Amino acid sequence: MSATQFDMMVLVLGVCGILLVASFVGHVLERRLSPDGSNPAIENLNARINAWWVMAILIAIAFVAGRIGVLLLFGFCSFAALREFVTLTNTRRADHWALATAFFVVLPLQYALLWIENYEIFSVFIPVYAFLLMPIISAVRGDTQHFLVRIAEVQWALMICVFCASHVPALLTLHIPGYEGRNVLLIAFLVIVVQSSDVLQYVWGKMIGRTKIAPRLSPSKTVEGFVGGIACASLVGAGLWWITPFSPLQAGAMAFLITLMGFFGGLVMSAIKRDRGVKDWGHLIDGHGGLIDRLDSVVFSAPIFFHLTRYFWSPG
Repeated sequence: MSATQFDMMVLVLGVCGILLVASFVGHVLERRLSPDGSNPAIENLNARINAWWVMAILIAIAFVAGRIGVLLLFGFCSFAALREFVTLTNTRRADHWALATAFFVVLPLQYALLWIENYEIFSVFIPVYAFLLMPIISAVRGDTQHFLVRIAEVQWALMICVFCASHVPALLTLHIPGYEGRNVLLIAFLVIVVQSSDVLQYVWGKMIGRTKIAPRLSPSKTVEGFVGGIACASLVGAGLWWITPFSPLQAGAMAFLITLMGFFGGLVMSAIKRDRGVKDWGHLIDGHGGLIDRLDSVVFSAPIFFHLTRYFWSPG
């Protein structure tokens, strides 16, 4: 067994252990506080735990499958997230060809560029070429009603759901001296730290949260939850330094930056939901809402994590 496989096994066992404890606690709470399903909070907690089991298993399978498994998993996530996003946009019949291009041309090409490790085109394909192509396709259809709004929404959907999300598997393309063959652990670090931040912010907010940090965007977020969650997740990141090319201090600093970015990403996506008058992006994941509801923090933090790692720890 290689060092990478051993480290991955330790991570998987650790995550499974945490989920087993969470499942046990959820079961006990359900038996004592909600035997007839009358406590929505307990029912929601158990639905979230069950969903986490499914997501953890899917991610573990993708990691075992290697590079192709990771690309397929996040390619599917981008497709599903893009579909959720588009359902809330002001698209018209004239935009159908542009949307078809986004789903069946732009998205596959973005991940194909990752497969061949062409970073130069990957980094500009969507924010330059796709952004220029989308309005051209819609403009030739001749429908000018709310044209700017329609195009901006499609472009923003591509930026969040495809461009930012694709930076997670893009971590596999980095060439870090002394870290060869271990890049999948960078993905594990990113996902574990950012998702633990979300959970810990929720826990701290429920325990001692008093001061609303953005009541119009996300009433459940508090200053106390934000500080406690970010601080604890940074410590989690520092504790996971052994699966990264970073020192403990560097891993903690990196965790702080990506969890901070993830928090603000969550606020941005909450603002969009409030603008559209919906609570969740979808219903794909029981207990979590839509896929974007679960990945909003990750997709905002992924480009930051990728570029910091690329330019400080990778020679090119």
